[in-house]
Amino acid sequence: MRVIFMGTPDFSVPVLEALVEAGHDVVAVYCQPPRPAGRGKKDRLTPVHERALELGLDVRHPVSLKGSDEQELFAQLNAEVAVVVAYGLILPQAILDAPTKGCLNIHASLLPRWRGAAPIHRAIMSGDVETGICIMQMDAGLDTGPVLLREVTEIAAQDTTGGLHDRLSEMGARMICKALDQIADLNPVEQPDEGVTYAAKIDKAEARIDWSRPALEVDRQIRGLSPFPGAWTTLDGARIKFLASGLAEGEGVSGRSLDDALTIACGAGAVRISRAQKAGKGAQDAQEFLRGTPVPKGSRFGEG
Repeated sequence: MRVIFMGTPDFSVPVLEALVEAGHDVVAVYCQPPRPAGRGKKDRLTPVHERALELGLDVRHPVSLKGSDEQELFAQLNAEVAVVVAYGLILPQAILDAPTKGCLNIHASLLPRWRGAAPIHRAIMSGDVETGICIMQMDAGLDTGPVLLREVTEIAAQDTTGGLHDRLSEMGARMICKALDQIADLNPVEQPDEGVTYAAKIDKAEARIDWSRPALEVDRQIRGLSPFPGAWTTLDGARIKFLASGLAEGEGVSGRSLDDALTIACGAGAVRISRAQKAGKGAQDAQEFLRGTPVPKGSRFGEG
């Protein structure tokens, strides 16, 4: 099929690769424009932009798709379908209508649960036991279109957003190829009105750990915000991110270490940290972290 691909971050890259490998004619790749990044604040290409260039594909990165000129350029591609995954721009109706078979979105939740920007983070932070991928026929609403394909995956007790992100990305790549192969035979299913939730963009203010909360909530926060932006706390005035954890036995004063192995008391119960990162340093497994930063029993987190 003649396909326009629209995506920007790492999550989208396996989908682009799968479309090319399956033999589809990717006539153009749309992504967010390069933006300043790093210490030098030089423009950095997005992950999709970089991979598309490596694959020899035509890359376009308009700031907006609202103008008639951009919409005409899009229509002139004569695509049968647009595949959209974490693109980052709202698609005007003229864009939605241009491909003969419409625009298909790969969404990382079990719609109508977790419409919006951060469905993977929110699913873990809310304690969902499952999530999945929906292939959706896009309409003018926010993730409101009918669902063509749906697949479920379990959220395990140790899952982080980073690990679940990678698993769902591979699922989406496989499922979109299946959807394109079977597109004439798929029956769109309208989303129900009940069960709608919105996955608001993660605010960095949510990342500071409140040790007075129950261990179940703290564990979900740590795993749900890993690797980005990273749930954080302080120890002796220095900021530390915790990137992986699990529930542990023990009770004590909130924020106080119960041993020398990063078991920390919460408002109810405790968590055991298994991965941590000091400011300006790389992430480390707990044992490696403790070799460089011993945390004796009774140490207090979250002060200052």
